[in-house]
Amino acid sequence: MTTMKYINHSIRFTVLAALILFTASCHDLLDEPAENRAFTEETDYTNTGNMILPLIGAYADFQQRGWEDHPLIAVRGDDVNHGGLGDQQDYAETDYYRYNKDFWMINSLWQNLYKDIFTAHSAMEQIELYKEHASNKALADQYIAEAKVLRGWLLLKLSRVWGDVFITESSDPSELLPMDVSPKDDVMRHISAQMDEALPHLQNLHPNERTDIRGGVTRHTALAVKALANLELKNYQAVADATSQIISSGKFSLEPDFYELFKIKGKLNNENILELQYSDFGQGQGDNISHLFAFYGPGAWTPAVEGAANGWGFYEPSLKWIKFMLDRSERTRLETSVLFTNRGINEIKKDPNYATLPAWISNTTPSGDVINDFDRALFSSGKHYLPSNQLTPGRTGYGTNKNFTVIRYAEILLMHAEALTQGATGTGMTADQAVNAVRQRAGLTPLSGVTTQQVMDEKFAELAMEWGIRYYDMVRLERYNELSYDGRTFSPNLIYLPYPQNQVDLLPALQTNNQ
Repeated sequence: MTTMKYINHSIRFTVLAALILFTASCHDLLDEPAENRAFTEETDYTNTGNMILPLIGAYADFQQRGWEDHPLIAVRGDDVNHGGLGDQQDYAETDYYRYNKDFWMINSLWQNLYKDIFTAHSAMEQIELYKEHASNKALADQYIAEAKVLRGWLLLKLSRVWGDVFITESSDPSELLPMDVSPKDDVMRHISAQMDEALPHLQNLHPNERTDIRGGVTRHTALAVKALANLELKNYQAVADATSQIISSGKFSLEPDFYELFKIKGKLNNENILELQYSDFGQGQGDNISHLFAFYGPGAWTPAVEGAANGWGFYEPSLKWIKFMLDRSERTRLETSVLFTNRGINEIKKDPNYATLPAWISNTTPSGDVINDFDRALFSSGKHYLPSNQLTPGRTGYGTNKNFTVIRYAEILLMHAEALTQGATGTGMTADQAVNAVRQRAGLTPLSGVTTQQVMDEKFAELAMEWGIRYYDMVRLERYNELSYDGRTFSPNLIYLPYPQNQVDLLPALQTNNQ
């Protein structure tokens, strides 16, 4: 069985398991056996040629992110707004920092992340069993390290969203019952230490150089996760140490065409450090592994390729961010990141300061798709848009065959620059060089003597609508006033989502720590 076919099979199995999990009973993951646990007694661990299979299963679960995961993680920043008109009201309320602990998306995000963490643990445990019989024990250590990095990223997301969370130690969900949650800083230190454990065993490759699992975890993925964890801790020297190694490796470069970075050309791009991979296998029908990008797409359009389906319109760039970009005379990143409707253009013009807009702003994308007015939103996300002329002929689903970027080199460069402006020392690039590399691609003039504020502005411009980066930056730097905009009022007690009530009812620690 080829790797891709196994991933396809694993994803289908995971989807089936998830359906059982959510429909067979009112209970959650804690009532289910760990992924693959029921099959371990039947597995022949002396057949070490199958040692990669538990790892592929972990990748399959990781790649198959629930469509609700990213929107809930990302919607609270001032770069993005919910799109919604009388539908998914609690999602809209979350955007306004009014949280409902009974909201199904909050519970689903918790379950999705922890389910995949337990799958990663299961993979590590099974690989350890294969390792006892393996002649190449270093390969077993590499596979375990890869699963550890996937787990680290998932735990990072959990703690960013909820703060104090459980640090799991095995594939058995019942271990959470007597366990207490760990403070967020301890979680981040744990993730950093786990990446240190993984690093010696990982390949020194760009993910797209791997031949066994294309796009899989390498040592640079672990360094990136370590940098992100230490950024949360404001341990800027540790951030600079990790980003310096990524930069000095020479393995990564910025994609010259920012527009195409988020399209088919962006799949396994030299800029990407971690991405969720999807494929229709180049065929117009049959097997298709895809993300539900329709969530992000415009509710109405006239596609260049007739028959291409529109989206749902639930996720839009904020007017605040669009005006910020116009003030900077941005075109490359603004034109890429925003799908404009005529109604949205007119809304911008209502502000006398923006009554005259650049001629290039249009409801027709550079790829020829016309974005029509629709009720739910004024704009749509261009970073989650695949032009209709890049769909495989025969495919009509919005965004089919597009990958979902998770960590890219531009973020590493800007984290590196921020750490240096915060007093850290590093190698590979100066803060000016890192920021100007990103600015050059955007067609902006270089800066000299960059400040932390300039770095944060650059992150705002470059990374908008991606994984809530802006929100978590503003929270970390305590710039809460930025998050109070367009009718929203933010305060420190609103940083974290409440624990899902479904989980509070099951887990004693959440009952005593409920926020």
